Amino acid sequence: MYNILLTAMIVVGVLIIIAVLMQPSKQQDALSALSGGGGDLFATQKSRGFEAVMQRITAILGAVWFILGLALVYVGSH
Repeated sequence: MYNILLTAMIVVGVLIIIAVLMQPSKQQDALSALSGGGGDLFATQKSRGFEAVMQRITAILGAVWFILGLALVYVGSH
């Protein structure tokens, strides 16, 4: 059981990395990276389409990864 949970956690971890890398960049240009992009700090834009789907997938995979981690600790202690 421990090995199955560990394998599942590794697979979910790799999927999280892929999901994060697939998300579009929020920076408009290199100048905002240097200046901190304070102008966009309070601009609220609701993500739509592909970006929203990727954010949901990342959140779900993160929750699954966390639950697998707790289960792994529980199984490993018994």
